[in-house]
Amino acid sequence: MTDLKAKIIATLQDNAPISLSAEKIARHLGMPSAQDFTPIVQALAQLEREHKVEVTDSGEFKAVPQQKTITGIFHGNSKGFGFVAYDDDLPDIYVNPDHTKHALTGDEVEVKILRAAQPGSDQGPEGAVVKVTERHYTHVVGEFKHLTMGNYIGEVILKDKKLSNFRFYVTDDGLHPQDNEVVNASIATYPSDQSPEVMTGPVLEVVGDKDEPGIDILSVVYAHDVPHEFPKEVMDQANAIPLHVLPEEKKGRKDITNQPLVTIDSIESKDLDDAVVAWKMENGHYHLGVHIADVSHYVKPGTPLDKEAFKRGTSVYLTDRVIPMLPRRLSNGICSLNPNEERLAMSCEMEIDGHGNIVKHAIFPSVIKSHARMTYKAVNAILEDHDPKVMEQYKDLVPMFETMGELHQILLKHRHDRGAIDFEAPEAEIIVDDQGHPTDIRLRHRGVAEKLIESFMLAANETVAEHYFKKHVPFLYRIHEKPDQDRIKSFAEFLSVFGIEMKGDLDNVNPKMLQNVLKKVAGTPEEEMVQVMMLRSMQQAKYSDEEVGHFGLGAQYYTHFTSPIRRYPDDTVHRLIRWYAEHGTGERAKAKYRDQLKEIAEHTSVTERRGIDTERDVDSMKKAEYMEDHIGETFDAIVSSVMKFGLFVQLPNTVEGLVHISAMNDDYYEYVEKQLALVGRSHHHIFRIGQPVKVKLLRVDKDQREVDFELVNPDDAPVTKLRVPHNDRGERGRGRRHGNSRHNDHRNSHGDGRHNGSRNHRQINRGQSRHRGDKDFKIRKRRR
Repeated sequence: MTDLKAKIIATLQDNAPISLSAEKIARHLGMPSAQDFTPIVQALAQLEREHKVEVTDSGEFKAVPQQKTITGIFHGNSKGFGFVAYDDDLPDIYVNPDHTKHALTGDEVEVKILRAAQPGSDQGPEGAVVKVTERHYTHVVGEFKHLTMGNYIGEVILKDKKLSNFRFYVTDDGLHPQDNEVVNASIATYPSDQSPEVMTGPVLEVVGDKDEPGIDILSVVYAHDVPHEFPKEVMDQANAIPLHVLPEEKKGRKDITNQPLVTIDSIESKDLDDAVVAWKMENGHYHLGVHIADVSHYVKPGTPLDKEAFKRGTSVYLTDRVIPMLPRRLSNGICSLNPNEERLAMSCEMEIDGHGNIVKHAIFPSVIKSHARMTYKAVNAILEDHDPKVMEQYKDLVPMFETMGELHQILLKHRHDRGAIDFEAPEAEIIVDDQGHPTDIRLRHRGVAEKLIESFMLAANETVAEHYFKKHVPFLYRIHEKPDQDRIKSFAEFLSVFGIEMKGDLDNVNPKMLQNVLKKVAGTPEEEMVQVMMLRSMQQAKYSDEEVGHFGLGAQYYTHFTSPIRRYPDDTVHRLIRWYAEHGTGERAKAKYRDQLKEIAEHTSVTERRGIDTERDVDSMKKAEYMEDHIGETFDAIVSSVMKFGLFVQLPNTVEGLVHISAMNDDYYEYVEKQLALVGRSHHHIFRIGQPVKVKLLRVDKDQREVDFELVNPDDAPVTKLRVPHNDRGERGRGRRHGNSRHNDHRNSHGDGRHNGSRNHRQINRGQSRHRGDKDFKIRKRRR
């Protein structure tokens, strides 16, 4: 019957918009006999009851147009409503609490449109969730508490903000943990009409006691589904790999062990995957060699090592540990370019003229030997401080470092001339004791050494990308697409409020236009605010099998070639280089990886995001834990973001927290969206991004990663002539003083009060202030 119904629907749709009698349908189906007619009539009757066909006044049948559903990602709000994001450029779909079908944030859902977006209005469409097609949460992590209730043995205390409205009861068909143990539990039942705020399931694993050192970080790792233990077959394969280069492995490779290559890295780094060398050529040009550990030689396609590396996608760098993509026997051993040891490498040699143009290059497998394990600190002592003791220690290498410094300045100018955008956001290093408790937060220093390595890695990445793009072969790229036109125009409108003009064609924005804006505001009070809003107007970088360039770097061609120990895309790029070198670039060779690259790009973009989110959550947790020891203290801060429910402020050590509007008791504050400001109605004090303030620490919640401040001396804030229009009844901004509860859910959704369907809330939810900046703008070499 199901098959017959499908054929009838197809026939009616093919003949739309006319109607057909049952007899005509039978003839179209090739079923004209009397014995076929009865099941056709029965099927039509059933389709009518299902509202899939309708009967016309003349007794014929027509297919009922099926309402199109849209697939997207659901973002819930603690009040019950939500939004479905389905397109980067179109407004999100608002879903009221009765139409969510109990979807959770992050779920993939099908939604039907109930009301279209209003033309000329910022009010987006409204819809109803029809079906949850894929669950974002398959398990939960939290503290176990015994509970006697029906068939349940306990409860998992959920710490995830996105699940703060729900309770999780533990069933009897799994492990039986002890109180205060952190557990990983599988979700067997999701919220429903009968139990709208309840999930249930068994405990699968005990992570450890909540007070045990390191369990707090491990619980975040579990919550993000980051693989952190290598399967036995992976370790067996890794342990079988020799710890030195074998003679037969050198065949077909260029031996450059005589060149004075060096690694330059942080002091704590153990996985050294790039070595560099530079010298001045007789023609006045520069030779730059970037030599990268040949991980792909050891990680063969389809092996347990390869499958596990693909699954992980990236190494994850946390406060007191690294979750490596590869076992340490590879990452810290045979693949690490340790000094005075032969290593297999993939090399990119470049000849660079005095203007930073790469006029010649060669990409090839090699055998190398690092002549020194240099640190950023030592190279900075040579190039910045001219420290005589350090210069004497490395006197044979000092001339090369000075040449590297010259070449870096040339490459930097070349990038700036083409418009590369340079964000100088501070990066924190959290210092912890033996128990994992944070004792200090320091800013990482970025000196000449860090920047020159960045310049050299960028040059190699661009060279490799351009080389294989021009060979017209399938390849893996790192792309950063142009910003959306609407977002750029909104950014330009925002700038105009402060008298800043973004010159150029807004319909065809280029990176130099944005770079010029940053030059205009450099050193001004608006600089921080402009950087934040510029970042929000831009896309996220990702991996792709199609080259569209890297907007932020101003690069026409770009890939990731330089970090195969910690990034699977780089390992894939090395694999492709070797494949084309051995098999040519004919159609047969090109077919080998063509169909795989799209999946690799999509998967590794997801694992990259997972790693970044895990690192960010651990950092936020440890920063909150550090601040627990400083409650009641006063700090200088900068306003990093302004929302209708208050101010986010950042301390010099990068700790960020909230001044809730309920704590701003000196006036009745109203939010001015175009100015991104809060303005006092009576005294006209204004607070906006980039403004210095003094704050007092009120409250810290490590589990929720929340830090709350209050303003000290709010009367010191500047006074504005800006007046916020409102009616006499004070309806605009009602309840924004004295802790009205309608703002208490700000932690779960920074977009409360946003316009239905507004795209802006997604940018806010991705992270306040500078958190959304793509790491490609500053390649961080964070290693352990």
